[in-house]
Amino acid sequence: MHTPSQRPLWQIYLIFLAPMVLSNFLQSFSGTLNGIYVGQLLGTQALAAVSGMFPIVFFFIALVIGLGAGASVLIGQAWGARETALVKQITGATLTLGAVIGLVAAVLGSLLARPALLALGTPVDVLEEAVGYARVMMLIMPLLLVFILFTQILRGVSDTVSPLLALMVSTVVGLLLTPALILGWGGLPTLGIQSAAYAGLVGNVLAMLFLVLRLRHKKHVMAPDRELWAALRLNREILGKVLRIGLPTGVQMVVLSLSELVILALVNSHGSQATAAYGAVTQIVNYVQFPALSIAITASILGAQAIGAGRIERIGPILRTGLLINLCLTGALVVLGYVLSHWLLGLFITDVEARVRAEHLLHIMLWSVLVFGFQAVIGGIMRASGVVLVPMAITIFCVLCIELPAAYMLDAHFGLQGVWMAFPVTYVAMLVLQTAYYRLVWRHKQIQRLV
Repeated sequence: MHTPSQRPLWQIYLIFLAPMVLSNFLQSFSGTLNGIYVGQLLGTQALAAVSGMFPIVFFFIALVIGLGAGASVLIGQAWGARETALVKQITGATLTLGAVIGLVAAVLGSLLARPALLALGTPVDVLEEAVGYARVMMLIMPLLLVFILFTQILRGVSDTVSPLLALMVSTVVGLLLTPALILGWGGLPTLGIQSAAYAGLVGNVLAMLFLVLRLRHKKHVMAPDRELWAALRLNREILGKVLRIGLPTGVQMVVLSLSELVILALVNSHGSQATAAYGAVTQIVNYVQFPALSIAITASILGAQAIGAGRIERIGPILRTGLLINLCLTGALVVLGYVLSHWLLGLFITDVEARVRAEHLLHIMLWSVLVFGFQAVIGGIMRASGVVLVPMAITIFCVLCIELPAAYMLDAHFGLQGVWMAFPVTYVAMLVLQTAYYRLVWRHKQIQRLV
């Protein structure tokens, strides 16, 4: 493995980023394909049913992504200091906690799917389908969460290729199996709206199996061996540190997902056509937002490795490089989103009026994802040193005290498009406050190793 000094920083970023952005693209792509299959083969009503479930699934995924963020900072620092036994202990403890969260999600989700979707104001004409889909999605949650967590943790030791290859397996399976189950190819049962969830389950099982075999074959530090199996327990000391960094990140993402629920309920009040438009716009925004988040994760892990190796002077250059790459990469995707918006939305929405409305909504907020990316990179650098509470508080303040009130006020004033105007207002506020905290407080703190 190259030491950081052997390559220019922008190259290290891109080597790390390329597989991760591709992984995020594949994750979004498999979700998008399911949306296209459901929308084109089962209709707009079915798409609205699936879209209504998205924030609930995201709630649990957000929690696990927070855990993964905390674990990958600790693993990055341990890896930077070349302490492989510690890397395995952190990995084992984190995966065990992920499995426990998944089991809780499966039980609660199965019991509470109907009341949760009713509380969200899911349109009555799609409620039954949405409940059936929700129950299957929640039952596959334990495996899904462990898989997501494992792919995240691997990035802490600079392995972004293994998660990419595993995601390729799950995406290809979903690509073939979802339409096969919708249309009943080769004597398979026709499972309708639940097809995507079952295809996802099969894809995750095969991807996890592939990942385990690949890591063992490469004699990877994270390969399931006796040492890692022994570490699969709820180690209180390690999980305390993981949660101290990861929980604020998870809470931040959960607050974001809860705010999405409030906004979805606001959108649902405009009818199932507006819900379908929301689902389609969210898919496209994800393609732009995930690379921005990947850049922030890269900055955080490179920062953690630099701290672990005692190379504090590299933090400034890592931040500047991250901001520059966000400008170029996220900026290019934003431009592409505007240019191709009509065609992209046509993939999801067959109804002409709904498509025109969705395109207008996308145009209102897409540019602000670039601003979101800048604040995420600054937050990522601070997280590398274990500073998470104030960046989290800033995000939560912006969501609860700026985004939600703005969405309601602008909705009352401009209708549905007002809801989308709230996003740029929020992201600009986040950037101003994160930058102020970084410059005035964080830069003057003493940075120390956490493990």
